[in-house]
Amino acid sequence: MSSLTAPGPAKVKGRGVKRSDLLPYLGSKLVAALVSFFVTLVIGFVIFSLMPADPVRTLTRGRPTSEAQLAQIRVQLGLDDPVWERFLTFVGNTLKGELGYSWQFQQSVSSLVADRLGPTLLLMGTAAVLSIAFGLWLGVRSGWRHGSLFDRIASSTSLTLWSVPTFWLGMILLVTFSVGVGPIPSLLPAGGMSDPSLPQEGWTHVADVARHLVLPCLTMVLVVFAQYVTVMRTSIIDEMGSPYLLTARAKGLTDDAVRRRHAVPNALLPSVTMIFMHLGILVSGAITVEAVYSWPGLGYLTYEALKIPDLPLLQGTFIVFSASVIIMNLLADVVYRFLDPRVRAQ
Repeated sequence: MSSLTAPGPAKVKGRGVKRSDLLPYLGSKLVAALVSFFVTLVIGFVIFSLMPADPVRTLTRGRPTSEAQLAQIRVQLGLDDPVWERFLTFVGNTLKGELGYSWQFQQSVSSLVADRLGPTLLLMGTAAVLSIAFGLWLGVRSGWRHGSLFDRIASSTSLTLWSVPTFWLGMILLVTFSVGVGPIPSLLPAGGMSDPSLPQEGWTHVADVARHLVLPCLTMVLVVFAQYVTVMRTSIIDEMGSPYLLTARAKGLTDDAVRRRHAVPNALLPSVTMIFMHLGILVSGAITVEAVYSWPGLGYLTYEALKIPDLPLLQGTFIVFSASVIIMNLLADVVYRFLDPRVRAQ
């Protein structure tokens, strides 16, 4: 009788161990994320502190200013403080959620970031949804029919767009569809987020923002979707030789059902990880696109800060960009653990 009842408690204990393993896993990933964030703070401070430009002379450009006045401005901005003291102040303010005060705009960096975050999320969110949906769909079709004419066209197009610099593609689209080339008239706005001469509310404003959104969003989609196509295509090809697909076909399932129910869910695992990683990178990668199209988001704000350079503003946007990447990488690790049982078993 004792041999028959022994396996029961053992199974319960085994399940409890697996569940308790989740907290140490999350803890280790969280610690790694915090360490990465601190290292990022150090790197960002060093990079911006070593910039050769003199922000004081840039801020006073075109105005008669004596050397004594320049020195006084440097003292007011804290540029004469020792490097270690400025670093400790920078880290302390960051931990308190205070990103500093912009020299150029004469307001807090936090308020500037809050004002510009909405346009960036609108642009990057729209581009992410479209690129993910189109890229995964095309990757599945291309991988399932690998070697066909459709696959060759999709693969070559994706690799070409993947290798194109984002800012270059943006300028080509801007010249073609906004300025007009030859017989092609000017079809879309050249920059900005809305036309100030139109009402700034209601459906008229929505339609105006949508027209301004087309070119910057198209630029991001054309570059980003190609990465999803390549990764998803490779994953589908790897899954096609798996025994479970042969078993599914032997049960009488159609080719479409085998692809949708069995091949795609397993092939999605690498793409899910890449989606979360790209969500963070997309926000930081908005600098070039927003600068080309003068889109009033965080990227264009960073571009404006580089002209001075406005060090508190640059450090603030750098923190936001870095934090978005680190948080999305952390979410990717957590989601991947729930999706892939092989990771849970480690």
